[in-house]
This record gives sequence, structure tokens and C-alpha cells, in this order.
Amino acid sequence: MRVSFFLCKFANRIKNESTMVKYPVGIQSFEKLRTSGFLYVDKTRLMYDAAQNNFVFLSRPRRFGKSLLTSTFKAYFSGQKELFKGLEVEQLETEWKQYPVLHFSLASAKKGTIEDLDNNINFQLEWAEKENGISVGGDDIPTRLTSLVKNIYAKTGNKVVILIDEYDAPLLTVLHDKERLEIMRTELQSFYSPLKDLDPYLRFVFITGISKFPQLSIFSQLNNLVNISMVPHYATICGITEQELRDNFAEGIHQLSLTYKTTDEKIFAEMKRRYDGYHFTENSEGVYNPFSLLYAITMDKIDNYWFGTGTPTFLINMLKKFHTDITQLEGSEAIAEEFDAPTEDMHSVLPLFYQSGYLTIKAYDPILNLYTLGYPNEEVKVGMMRTLVPYYLCRDTNLTTITVGKMYLALRKDNIDEALRIARSFLAGIPYEEGTLKDAPAREGHFTAMLYVMFSFLNLYVYAQVSTAKGRMDILLKTDSHIYVMELKMDGNVDDALKQIDDRGYAIPYEADGRKIVKVGINFSSEERTINDWKIVEL
Repeated sequence: MRVSFFLCKFANRIKNESTMVKYPVGIQSFEKLRTSGFLYVDKTRLMYDAAQNNFVFLSRPRRFGKSLLTSTFKAYFSGQKELFKGLEVEQLETEWKQYPVLHFSLASAKKGTIEDLDNNINFQLEWAEKENGISVGGDDIPTRLTSLVKNIYAKTGNKVVILIDEYDAPLLTVLHDKERLEIMRTELQSFYSPLKDLDPYLRFVFITGISKFPQLSIFSQLNNLVNISMVPHYATICGITEQELRDNFAEGIHQLSLTYKTTDEKIFAEMKRRYDGYHFTENSEGVYNPFSLLYAITMDKIDNYWFGTGTPTFLINMLKKFHTDITQLEGSEAIAEEFDAPTEDMHSVLPLFYQSGYLTIKAYDPILNLYTLGYPNEEVKVGMMRTLVPYYLCRDTNLTTITVGKMYLALRKDNIDEALRIARSFLAGIPYEEGTLKDAPAREGHFTAMLYVMFSFLNLYVYAQVSTAKGRMDILLKTDSHIYVMELKMDGNVDDALKQIDDRGYAIPYEADGRKIVKVGINFSSEERTINDWKIVEL
């Protein structure tokens, strides 16, 4: 990980020497960004609007600019007017009053123990005490925080600003473990509990993280906490809009077009397909993942950078905890109460997958108050499937990658028969002890999930359990020239599978599409633990 980061920074330095624009890869300090001449996409109007409140909470996925936003608040409330020259807030702010700022981050408190959490918080409190010339000391965190704020107020005569970044990092580590979660939550609450009583001494409190806990006991006393996570006005406070991309990244896009020997517009289209599509409230403008966008331009290569940093373990643990059918994530529906539920009170993975950026809002029905969720873009979907390979196929991800690559080549030639032969050989060759069926029941749903992961890995348009007028189609696969309607059986008969396609009219909705429709009946053998028969019928 450190090696890849170094290489990226090295590439960034080389590219910066040859271009006028300096792209801020990995920079989370607003002051460094502005003083070193890096590109900054102006979000200061939204920052200024949020700063008019007293207590603000914001949930956004990892590596989406939360830390940079927190740092921007720090510079703003510290009265560093010179850093905001030429930005929108320069025209909005007239006083530029300087407040004492306490900036905490719990990003490194991930060991899942009370000792680690307390040590992390006490270290930051000690540092803040030294910075402000105040000696409080002690291990009682609530008392220490309270004394620190009151002493700063008495010393300066100014109210204090508190910024808390990655507030939920200690909780996410133990999210799947109810007992440990409760212990960690209670301990963390003691850090936040003084905030309400300190209100007379506080000008502004900003809390940010991935997940949403604020409606339960962690912040229960902060009844004036404003959650802007799903407020339309703040939908683009993190991330890059289409217009911001075109206004600020044209040089980088043009360089990519030269590298790939294509046009700027085709690169824009590819970036949109890969990195765009995040919606943080209903009917809001979509935003690009800023991390992947910056890395693609800096490295002069379009790739899956967000997933290259790894998938958080807590997501996999939660998939297991809720026995999630991954074929149903795309197009899943949730009512507002479930969708926006506190993380520790979830009854499914949907809220957390949304908050973490793996799903996003695709549609909203105001009458039913119903959200439709889906993968935001290609990077997320393909990356998710790659992550799930060890849990649905086998531990050898490289072998899976080679296999699905061969399947992809077969499907490019419209040879579904060859693709299924490759899949059959692959599944049959997985050692029992390394396969997912060792710990999973040999049932049709699991085999469907295995095929779904493999086809999704190919970045094809694949859907599972597609609703029709007379039932649910197991798998729908679309290529540029063909539509494959698939019905799966286990220890059954492929003719019965094809008959079901006909009897229930699974192919009828696609007759006017223009692409060739192909019916595919597939049978899995629970004994052989692979595909043992299939039949293909072209319409």
C-alpha cells in the first residue's frame, strides 16, 4: 500500500512539472492545498452556509473529501482569510473572526479496543492542551474535554470550534459484533456527551464520518444537531459535479485523450461511466468520486482506484451477518425510515452500503416514500464483484480473473456455449476446502449468485431475479448484440428450465429491443458442484 502511494506521489510530481495544473492527490490539508498552488474546486459557499448552524453532522463515503472539508472549516474559523482569496466565501464573509479550533480525528482508532480508543483521544486532548497553553491532564475524557473548552474560552474570550473527523471509525471496526459495539459505543459517547452542556462556549461543532449513528445514544443529547447528509442543498458539498469536472479538469482530460488516442468527449464519457453517479438525496445532481477522478488524471490512466485501496472489512462482515443476497443489491428498494436508519439499528445492509458509497440513490417515489438503490458506476460494481470472489467463488482471485477474462472473450464472439464451458471447468476445478460451498448450502440461489458474480466481474449488463408479469427470471445478461434470458435449475432438467422461460414469457419484454434474444437453460449438479448441463435456443 505504501509502495503504491509513493509511486502515485512520484507520478504526480512528474506530471506537475509538465503541466500548469497541480492536482491534489492525497492532500487533505486546505492550507497546504492553497499555499502550494494545487487545484481547488470551490466548495466554500456550501461550507459558509453550513457554518451558519451550531452543530452539524455529515455522512459521506470514504475518500470523498470529508477530511479536506473539515480542514477547510478549520482554516475558515481560524480567520485565515488569505487562504480564501478568489473563492466564493471571500464575498460572503465580512468579519473573518478568529476562533480557537479543536480538530480531532478518530481515523486511526481502529483496533476495536477501549484502551486504543482512550489512548487515541487522550493523546489528541493532550496535544490540544499544549497548543493552547493549558494544563488539564487526567484520563477522564469528558472532564478533560470540558475543562479544555472552558479554559480556552476564559483565556481568549472567544467561543470554541470543535471539528471531529471520522467519528465512527472505532465503531465500524466492531459493527458486526453487538456486544463489542455496545461497549465501544458507550465509551465513545463519553467523549461526545459534554458537547451539549458546553453549548454556551461553542461557536460551531462539525462531525463527519461514513455511517449514521446520531439519532441514537451517541448524540442523543445533541437535540440541535443538524444532519445535512441528505439535505438537497448540500448534496454536492463533497464530490465533483459534471460542470466542475469540465470547468476544472479540462487539461487533465485532454492529456488522457492524447494517451488513449481518442477525443476529449470520449474521455469525459468514460470518466462518467467509471466514476460518476453518486446521489446523496432524491432528485439531486450526481457527483463523481473525487479520489478516483484525481488518481486517473494524475496517473494518466483510467482504472479502479477507489477499490484499489481495499474494501472495508466491516462491509463483508455485515454481508455475512444479514445473509445478504448480493444478486438483489442492484435495484433494491427501501422506505425512507429504513434507508436513513441509524447504523447500529439496521435490519439490512442497505443503509450502510448506501452510506459507504457502494450503493446510491437511483430513484425516489415521493408518494410511497420509497428509494430505489443501485451501484453508482462501473468502478463500484466491478470492484464489488472482485471483492466478493473469495466469498462466492474461491480464494484465488487471480484464477477467477483469468477465467472471467476467457469468458469475456467468448461472449465478445457471441459464443455463450464456450463461456459456459469455461465456467463449468472453473467451478469443477475449485478444491472443496477452498470453495464457498464448503460453508454454504448447495442450493439454487447460491449457484445463481456464483454465476452473477462471474458475469458482473466481466462488466456486462447482468441482472438477477428480474421481476416479470409471471415470475422472476434468474439471470438477464445483455451484450451489444445479444440478450440472454437464463433460467437455472439444481439437480433438475434444462428442458424444464427452457419451458419455464416460455410459459412465463420471460423473453417477451425484450422482443422489440433489436438485439438477438437467446434462451439459456442451465442445470447445476449439487453432487458435482458445478454446471453439468445447458441448452441454448436462439429466437
